[in-house]
Amino acid sequence: RTPSCLLKLTRVVLSHKPWALFLLIFVFVSFAYIKLHSGIWEDPKSRGPTYGLPAEISCAHYVPSPLSTAGGPSPSTGNVFFVETSEQTTPSYLFSCSVESAARTHPTSKVVVLMKGLAKGSASLPKHWAFSLLKCFPNVEIRPLDLTELFSGTPLRRWYLWPLRHWEPYFLPVLSDACRIVLMWKFGGIYLDTDFIVLKNLQNLTNALGIQGDQVLNGAFLSFKPKHKFMELCMQDFVEDYNGWVWGHQGPELLTRVFKKWCSLKTTIKNMSCKGVSALAPEVVYPIPWQDWKKLFEAVSALELRKLLKNTYAVHVWNKLSHGTKLEIPSQALLAQLYSQFCPATYAKMKQD
Repeated sequence: RTPSCLLKLTRVVLSHKPWALFLLIFVFVSFAYIKLHSGIWEDPKSRGPTYGLPAEISCAHYVPSPLSTAGGPSPSTGNVFFVETSEQTTPSYLFSCSVESAARTHPTSKVVVLMKGLAKGSASLPKHWAFSLLKCFPNVEIRPLDLTELFSGTPLRRWYLWPLRHWEPYFLPVLSDACRIVLMWKFGGIYLDTDFIVLKNLQNLTNALGIQGDQVLNGAFLSFKPKHKFMELCMQDFVEDYNGWVWGHQGPELLTRVFKKWCSLKTTIKNMSCKGVSALAPEVVYPIPWQDWKKLFEAVSALELRKLLKNTYAVHVWNKLSHGTKLEIPSQALLAQLYSQFCPATYAKMKQD
């Protein structure tokens, strides 16, 4: 039998038909608005894949044993660091390829991935195919990024704790710029952006950074010994000449300013070394200039590829510019060939998806 309270409610609704109709319309419109609003403002990069294999991956299937390594093993001189300063916990194919290629080319080094979105103290990673794949590599460690702890004991601590910092227009890239110079000063080793594909062991490139072109240094790759004076000067410049409202002021422009002071340069920066710090030629880690990023999606022959990468240790993919471009898998596109050769486990996942 229908409960008496439900009968009473039905009588009330029927006796106030206009108000009931208005209420139903209001609820429906509100719900539709919320769904539309959340869909518009959701970051598409933060969405997980809507297709593909389950989160759990068979290591035996994707990662051959022993691990194939380009250039052979070399003595470890420090960790290789990747940093994700956003809250994202759904790594892209390129993210996975970056870490995999670094793990394969640095088998005797720890490849440390620091992610702000991971819960501190949590023993498990989110269910995602990239985490399952990367866990197959014994030298890969994926950890939470504790920014307060990272910046403690450095000039950047007060900068980070300023309450209005998060309202600046380029806060996330500036935060990434801050993390990499502090990591290099505190721990040393190698820092790489998550849009690199690593071709060779980078440990021989010590106290070095790369020229991206136009005589500008880029911090997407850094390699320094811990507590190096150059990195200390970078931290000082970061806070003393701070401007979070100009794109690149705390990144490439900062490194270029400090290097020119370090070398007492009045002219443009070229392939050079002074006082123990090297500015590497563009072909070493930036063989494709950012203006020519579309070449990554153009077909190249095996001979052209070998010639292009003869003196190259890693390829920067310029994800800020290239991330929306469709890549055919498989194909003879330069980027597809790099995936195939240097991160074959990620490439296998891409083909299946």
